[in-house]
Amino acid sequence: MKFRVVLEPDFESGGYVASCPALPGCHSQGETRDEALSNIREAIQGYIESLKKHNQPIPSEAEVEVDVAL
Repeated sequence: MKFRVVLEPDFESGGYVASCPALPGCHSQGETRDEALSNIREAIQGYIESLKKHNQPIPSEAEVEVDVAL
């Protein structure tokens, strides 16, 4: 399975914040990009395992990205 991950710099405390929009509430962070990506990967795995354990459907990517020129 593949999920889109949003990675943003955390200007207040440093490091990076990662989230998975297809999985509400699935967020993580890390001091480096690599650490944040590793941590969100682990968070996604845990989220999916929890969904399976509770017999909940696993969301499919349903988001559409649109670039808007300003």
